[in-house]
Amino acid sequence: MERMKTLVTINELQSHYDIVVVGAGNAALCAAIAGNEQGAKILVLERAPKEKKGGNSFFTDGAIRAAYGDLENIRKVIPLLSDEEAANTVMPEYDAKEYYDDLMRVTEGKSEPSLAKTLTEKSLETILWMKDQGVVFELNKGNQSFVENGKRHFWGGLPLKTQEKGIGLMRSLFERAETLGIEVCYDARAVELLMDRAEVKGVVAEIDGEKVDIHSSSVILANGSFEADKSKRREHIGEEWQAAIVRGTEYNTGDGLDMALAAGAQKFGQWSGCHSIGTDSNAPKVGDFKKPGDIYKKHSYPLSIMLNKDGQRFVDEGADFRNYTYAKYGKEILKQPDHVAYQLFDAKTRPLLRDEYNLEEATFYEAETLEQLVNQLPVDKDKFLATIEEYNNAVQDGDFNPSVKDGKRTEGIVPPKTNWANTIAEGPFYAYPVTCGITFSFGGIHTDTEGQVLDETEKPIRGLYAAGEMVGGIFYHNYPGGSGLMSGAVFGKIAGTSAGRYSKKMSDAVSK
Repeated sequence: MERMKTLVTINELQSHYDIVVVGAGNAALCAAIAGNEQGAKILVLERAPKEKKGGNSFFTDGAIRAAYGDLENIRKVIPLLSDEEAANTVMPEYDAKEYYDDLMRVTEGKSEPSLAKTLTEKSLETILWMKDQGVVFELNKGNQSFVENGKRHFWGGLPLKTQEKGIGLMRSLFERAETLGIEVCYDARAVELLMDRAEVKGVVAEIDGEKVDIHSSSVILANGSFEADKSKRREHIGEEWQAAIVRGTEYNTGDGLDMALAAGAQKFGQWSGCHSIGTDSNAPKVGDFKKPGDIYKKHSYPLSIMLNKDGQRFVDEGADFRNYTYAKYGKEILKQPDHVAYQLFDAKTRPLLRDEYNLEEATFYEAETLEQLVNQLPVDKDKFLATIEEYNNAVQDGDFNPSVKDGKRTEGIVPPKTNWANTIAEGPFYAYPVTCGITFSFGGIHTDTEGQVLDETEKPIRGLYAAGEMVGGIFYHNYPGGSGLMSGAVFGKIAGTSAGRYSKKMSDAVSK
């Protein structure tokens, strides 16, 4: 199939589009592709230069949570999975109800039910649709499985990931968009919605230092949340969040939220909350496009104890699988002195750590004794050693099993360690310094299950749609791992389909 010219400059913009999509990450391109399926003429506006395209999605490790049902559905998503490999794979069933229950459990029951139901029930069909668009999936072996008696056992409801992480995901979506002739304009910052009374008629964009009116029948805002804007983090999440590392794109400064609110959209969701993680203390201050792939995270903390510089533990490291705690523990690290904590491991647990601990980018300290290790750290050494001794004395007997919540716990200390409590007693010993990295904010705007943006009276703003991190009300306090990427795809596809149908309706009305 011959490809059309899809990279456009300011002088090549058309006078009118059916849909303008603001943003060029996973949600935005899913929206653009779905809109194209409705026959819409589409323009994608990407604030970043071409070499920094892809939004936060470019930086993800690709894990994507879907209600896959069973192994047979997994094989539909991954058709190259051989009969032999399938026969040696143990895949627990995971349906939409379990996904919904997980989402409600970790958000303390606050996830908006209709949006949560839409996300979970449409997750598998959206994954299959993404596959049809050229996205390649593979088994999430490294992070979500273990081998026992020759069989690979999966756990945690997260067996799928995109091939080549976020890099592969975005390459596939951009290639599909190009094949379909979807136009993309880079270095184009959308700053305002064009309105006619209460109806959206396009956007104002800054391109090459010039403000340009771009007319369209509908607009889909999918350009992320405000996590890259230090002042907005301080205003909405808290003073200490100025110190957080931005894990993804530097261009997510809340432009879409500002535009939508100025047009009368309703604020929605937990504006004081965000997705954050423990990341290497020496990670870049914003996402490095030369080193993508989520390589700085440090997610084996359930096997560790984490101490701050004052020598104090501050969370139950083994409260649950990391899938259900990592998105909230970054916030706890940020609260610590100098926004730093240390994950401690000994010779028993070091071989069990995830791949990111073995990368050359990983910062760590190593020593044969605890005293030698602590002497390398800028911490209160006496309290550090005393806390480790107190913890070791509190560890109870039991069978250690990192693939299940094994109940091997501590007694008599606060905070406790509920699972995977091993003593830190066998040298060599290791300390990994971590800080807080913010991924995206949970605050957004109110949309319905068709992707329409709602005003303060909860009526749709005609012609305005949103997807991805801009959709508020799904995540509060925490989230199940892999749900952000899935939410972007589900609501991106929905918004694109809805906007395409709306634009066709408007075009038909004009032609009559």
